[in-house]
Amino acid sequence: MANKASKVAENVPGKFYVDDQCIACGVCEGSAPENFKMNDDGSHAYVYKQPANDGESAASKDAMSSCPTNSIGDDGE
Repeated sequence: MANKASKVAENVPGKFYVDDQCIACGVCEGSAPENFKMNDDGSHAYVYKQPANDGESAASKDAMSSCPTNSIGDDGE
């Protein structure tokens, strides 16, 4: 389970986030490219845009359930 206290700095505010256990595998980018990106040095992903519609929300939830390190969190806000 992702740790709210360990969110990476690049996350935009909102319910979805990536924590510092991310291994930059690319699963989230593949599942929800409208919401997740890799940082500039390629060391981890982050949420660059919170879901704006049901499709993006479903894709972000899919990314969260597919994350091998459970680094994606959903605050449920």
